[in-house]
Amino acid sequence: MLRELTKDKSPGLLGYTLLTGSPRTYYVVQYWESREKLYAYASAPDMFHRKAWAVINRKEKKSRQHVGLWHESYIVPEGGYESIYADMPAYGLAAATEVLPVRVRGRRAADRLAHRSSSEGAA
Repeated sequence: MLRELTKDKSPGLLGYTLLTGSPRTYYVVQYWESREKLYAYASAPDMFHRKAWAVINRKEKKSRQHVGLWHESYIVPEGGYESIYADMPAYGLAAATEVLPVRVRGRRAADRLAHRSSSEGAA
């Protein structure tokens, strides 16, 4: 799936990060242009994701508890996040989008996040 999405950017994947939590726990964090593009890719019958889910669903009916899957989706409004990096390359969301020097929006979190409306709620 990731190979398919990195060859063709049109489905909307901005980037991803692979992580290992334990010898049996692997994470793929993906960053998408929009929820609509994510939904369209996930359900497209000609794309790998849909085909893979069909195979998994068929096999899991026969042999439960061999493969565990964990899936979470978060819709983050523009301006609803911040990433700060010191002495390392951009990682995660910033690597998938853009990196701005801290001084562009301010040196304090209160200054950097002040451009958000109060209805969005500051973290």
